[in-house]
Amino acid sequence: MDRRQLLTGLTALALLPVTARAQTVSRRPAPADRRFISPAIDACIDEMKRVIKDPELAQLFENCFPNTLDTTVTTGTVDGKPDTFVITGDIDAMWLRDSSAQVWPYLPFAAKDNALRTLFQGVIQRQARSILIDPYANAFMRDPEASTNLVWSLHDKTDMRPGVAERKWEIDSLCWPVRLAHGYWQATGDATPFDETWRQAMRLVPVTFRQQQRKDNDGPYHFQRAAENPVDTLPLNGFGAPSKKVGLIHSGFRPSDDSCVLPFLVPSNHFAVTSLRQLAEMAGPLGLGDGFALDCKALADEVTAALMVWGRTHLPTGETVWAYEVDGYGNAIFMDDANTPGLLGLPYLGACGKTDPLYVATRKAVWSAANPYFFSGKAASGIGGPHIGRGMVWPMSLMMYALTATRDDDIRMSLNTLKATHAGTGFMHEAFNTDDPAKYTRPWFAWANTLFGELILDIYRRKPALLA
Repeated sequence: MDRRQLLTGLTALALLPVTARAQTVSRRPAPADRRFISPAIDACIDEMKRVIKDPELAQLFENCFPNTLDTTVTTGTVDGKPDTFVITGDIDAMWLRDSSAQVWPYLPFAAKDNALRTLFQGVIQRQARSILIDPYANAFMRDPEASTNLVWSLHDKTDMRPGVAERKWEIDSLCWPVRLAHGYWQATGDATPFDETWRQAMRLVPVTFRQQQRKDNDGPYHFQRAAENPVDTLPLNGFGAPSKKVGLIHSGFRPSDDSCVLPFLVPSNHFAVTSLRQLAEMAGPLGLGDGFALDCKALADEVTAALMVWGRTHLPTGETVWAYEVDGYGNAIFMDDANTPGLLGLPYLGACGKTDPLYVATRKAVWSAANPYFFSGKAASGIGGPHIGRGMVWPMSLMMYALTATRDDDIRMSLNTLKATHAGTGFMHEAFNTDDPAKYTRPWFAWANTLFGELILDIYRRKPALLA
């Protein structure tokens, strides 16, 4: 059984009869069964239930926002320091990307909740130790000495190490922990988790990015998997498609864990630029040094310049937009995938402003038939991707569309669609069928749940009238 077969099985479970609406019944675990309790988060939920006038929307917020804390975190200590392991939900492994994104919406509450601060310290520390195991891995085991128990990774042809659950090189796997560390530092001013272990891990970030510019050789990373689906492996002996060395960073895989067709994934290169600038900002105060800051800035500038030359493409209409993938030879793919980083979410990650003209043109195109993974049906329209397949919209794309929106109507559309497509479960899913939302994948997908909570809080801050 591979990962796709597992998730297909979970989809079959999701097809059991459900009510049309979650109504106003809480779907949270009983307090005694929750993995972590934060008084600040519970107080926020109580407040938002008073603010949100739509009872079903309020109940969705109560179910979804705390889902990561309720169901996916395990806290402890390692060498006397906090340790937090965060699973995705239905997969008992910790993805650097998912774990960062799952706890991100709780950052505004960390300053006033000591237990929550300790949880964040543990996530940052666990991520640092994971990166030191292997900066090319995307997912890690609970036991850092254990071999992978993910059935789809058991026979991968790559340099697997103890503690690694899956070793798909994705640029964003290193970016997300930087984003989380920077966000925590800004939100709390607390330097506790930023010790020498963390500094050693952060020093690997620009080193790995430079290796994957591949200016002199193919670098150390290769990956092959015996798989029926070609998006689970890399061509050319596991090094990926050919490229011209133009200063962009190679990525073997997308944030969906699907392989890149062309090796320069544009939204992930944008994310890398943002992360490098955040590292440069943290370097002095957190002990990484001025030389490290200068190196990060220089690499960010180089990748930015390469993106401006090689990262854009033209639609058949002649309009200039960001490409999704390029190879440096002039070849480009225009599409978008629902996972983040994608083109739709560039402002969310701080890569550009919401009103940047190039982004506005790109956003319009990815939310249209110009994107081969934009699907429309009787129940919904939105972005999916090859990971699940045709006709399957990811709720995360609707959330990201609203998070990056400036128009009230776009936010209303996203909220109404999300409310109408959870299939009576009271939770968000990985993907659902555009004609029948009762056909969905992953009934327990914590990232999507917590992101929904983040969206509601974002609307409350920016446009509270939409919740009244």
